[in-house]
Amino acid sequence: MKKTLSMLLAALMLFGLAACGGDNPSTSSPGASNTPSQGGDSGKYLNVMLYTNVMSLDTNLATDGDSFEVIADCIDGLMQMDADGAAVPAIAEKYDLSDDGLTYTFHLRDAKWANGDPVTANDFVFAWRLGIETNAEYNYMFCDGVGNVKNADAIAAGEAAPDTLGISAPDDKTVVVELTAPVSYFPSLMYFPSFYPINEAFYSGLAEGTYGTSPDTYLSNGAFILENYTPGTASLSLKKNPDYWDAGRVKLAGISYQVVGSSDNALTAFKSNTLDVVMINGSQVAAAEEDSTLSSKLKVTGAGYMWYLTFSQTDKNAQGGMLANANLRLAISNAIDRESLVDNYVMDGSLATYTAVPPQFAASATTGEDFSGDQKKFADYCGYDVAKAQGYLETAKSELGVDSFEFTMIYGNNEGDEVAKVAQAIKSQVEENLPGVTLNLQPMTKAERLDKMQNDNYDVALTRWGPDYADPMTYMGMWVTNNANNYGFWSNAEYDQIIKDCTTGAYVSDYDARWAALYEGEELVMKEAVIAPLYTKSNANLIADGVSGIEFHPVALNRVYKSVTLG
Repeated sequence: MKKTLSMLLAALMLFGLAACGGDNPSTSSPGASNTPSQGGDSGKYLNVMLYTNVMSLDTNLATDGDSFEVIADCIDGLMQMDADGAAVPAIAEKYDLSDDGLTYTFHLRDAKWANGDPVTANDFVFAWRLGIETNAEYNYMFCDGVGNVKNADAIAAGEAAPDTLGISAPDDKTVVVELTAPVSYFPSLMYFPSFYPINEAFYSGLAEGTYGTSPDTYLSNGAFILENYTPGTASLSLKKNPDYWDAGRVKLAGISYQVVGSSDNALTAFKSNTLDVVMINGSQVAAAEEDSTLSSKLKVTGAGYMWYLTFSQTDKNAQGGMLANANLRLAISNAIDRESLVDNYVMDGSLATYTAVPPQFAASATTGEDFSGDQKKFADYCGYDVAKAQGYLETAKSELGVDSFEFTMIYGNNEGDEVAKVAQAIKSQVEENLPGVTLNLQPMTKAERLDKMQNDNYDVALTRWGPDYADPMTYMGMWVTNNANNYGFWSNAEYDQIIKDCTTGAYVSDYDARWAALYEGEELVMKEAVIAPLYTKSNANLIADGVSGIEFHPVALNRVYKSVTLG
C-alpha cells in the first residue's frame, strides 16, 4: 500500500471518524421479508457483511464481536453508547451513585419486551444471577478486577449462592447494585452484553439450551427483533421492533446480515449492490482508494482489536513445556517484523503494535494521554531485532538444554483474508531469523481455535482481543492467574498483586497511582513475553451511497445501527 494511504488510514483511526455515505442500498434482504410488518425507512433493510457466523445470541455464552453486535441490535441494557462512545441512559432513565462509590441505584423507564411484558428490575437480577452461576466465560466481568459486584467472586467459585449477588430489585422500576470497591468505568460496563436483562418467565418456559437459537426462542426489548436465524448458517435478519421505547429514532425496517469470509467476495457483493456495508483488506484497500467510483465510499475506522500471539506455558504442549521459557518467547517476539505485517499483508491502515495494551482506546482521565501512546517503551523486550532475537534464542537453548524446537501455531481460517497471510509471514520470519526453530501452521475455524485455547490444547495461537470497556484493565485483567481468558496459563504473584491493588486495593481511588501501577504491570507482561503483540486492527469499510448514521466504536460494540437512515 502507498505510504500516503497508510498515513491517511492511521489518521482516520486516531480521530475515530464515524462512517456515512454509500451506493444504492438494496431494498431486499437475503433471508428476510422484503415488506416488513413495521415499515421503517421506506421499508428498506440495511444489508451488512459479517466475517464469521454468529456463534451465540445467549448473553451468557457469546464471546465474539459479531455475536455481541447482533445481541446489542436486539437487546438494551441499563445504559447504551452514544455516538462518541460515552455511556448514556437506555433502559435506565437515570441513576444515582452513593458518596462512597459503592452503590448504584438505577431507575428504569417504561419499556416493553417484544411479547408485551414490561421490562422490570427483576429481568436484570435474573440475568445477572444466571450469568454468574453458569460459569460462563464472561462471568469475570462481574467479579473483582472488572465489575467488582458484591459476592461475584464467591458465587463464581461455588462458595456462595447466586441470590447473594450484589444486585437487587426493591421494586419493578429500581435496580440496586452493590460493589466491593469503586469502579470509575462502571456505567460503561452496563452497555456490554454480559449485563443485559433476560425475561425470566420467557426463559424458563423454553427447553433447556434452546434460548437464542431461533426467533421463537429469543425475546427482544431493543431496536430490532430477530426475524430469521438458524445457528451455523451464513445469514440472519432482524426487523424493527415497533414496541421499542425509542422506536422513533429507528428508521430502518430491518437489518440483513450475510456472512462473507472473503474480501474478494465482499467487494463483488458491494459492487453488485447485494451488500450495503462490507469490510475489505489487503490490496483491495489501495485499489478502492484509486477507484473513483469507490474512493468516496471508503471509510476507515478503528476496530480496537489487537492481534497477538499467545503461548501455552504448561507442560501439556510444546515439547513438554518449552514455551514456559521466557527467553524462548522473547526470541519469537523479536523475530517478527510487525511493520512488514501491516504494510504487506494486512494493508488496511492497521497499526503495528509493541505494547500489551493497544493504542487509541484508553486515555488518562487527568492528562488525556493515550495509555499506549509510546509504542517504543518496551523496546528492550518487543520489536524487530534479529540479533537480539537470536541472543534470546541462544540463552533459551542453554537454559533448556536443547538445540532445536518445533511448535504448531493455530489460527482461524474464517477470520478474514489477511489472517492466513499473516500466519504464513510469521512462520517465514521466525524460521528464517531463528535457526533451529520450526513453526508449523494449523488452520481451523474460529470456534475450533477458541476451543483449543480454552482447553490448553495448542502450542502457539494467532488470536485477537477487543476492548470491552475503555480502560487498560480490559486487557490486563486477562493475565491474572486463573482468569478464563489467560490462554497461556501464565501466573505471576507480583502481577496479580498489582492488578488487585488497581481494582480493589490501595490504588482504587487514586487515579494517577493506579495508572502508574498499570504501567508496571504491563512491563511485567512484556518483559516475560506473556504475549507477542502484533497489530491493532482498523476496518476499511465500503458503505453505500445514502447510508448514514452508522456509529463505529473501538470499544465493546464496533457498530451500532439505531440511528441509520437510507437515502
